[in-house]
Amino acid sequence: MPELPSVKETALAWESLFRCQVTIMRRLQQLPEFKELSMREYDVLFNLRRAPQCGLRLGDLNESLLLSQPSLSRMIDRLVARGLVVRQQDPSDHRAILITLTGAGAEVQRRIGRAHVRHINEVLGGALDAEQLEQLRALTTALSQSVAEEQG
Repeated sequence: MPELPSVKETALAWESLFRCQVTIMRRLQQLPEFKELSMREYDVLFNLRRAPQCGLRLGDLNESLLLSQPSLSRMIDRLVARGLVVRQQDPSDHRAILITLTGAGAEVQRRIGRAHVRHINEVLGGALDAEQLEQLRALTTALSQSVAEEQG
């Protein structure tokens, strides 16, 4: 059985992971595609794009984001006003409201997403080779799964 890491080793690894993410996110936020929508707004559209066709309840959408529920609700209001998402009654529970992409929202998400993926490829692909990218994916997947299992 492998030796457990020290508190210092885990703290250093966490700090490195966090700083890396901050550095990359700051660079990506400067890109032209995020002049039209903020990265957080894009993240909402991205998550709705991956959702079932009927959409997501606000609470379910919020599980994939780093926003408070009131902040997300205000953002949804802004996205509704821009015609990118709609609120509609949940057909399986008429008391609940689903958030879904409009056609315009799906088009904006696709367009920005294509540019975003190209820029991510430039940043990550310019720094890591294919084997390192696979290792990174495996490590981050293992971390995510471990935390999810702990939450139960």
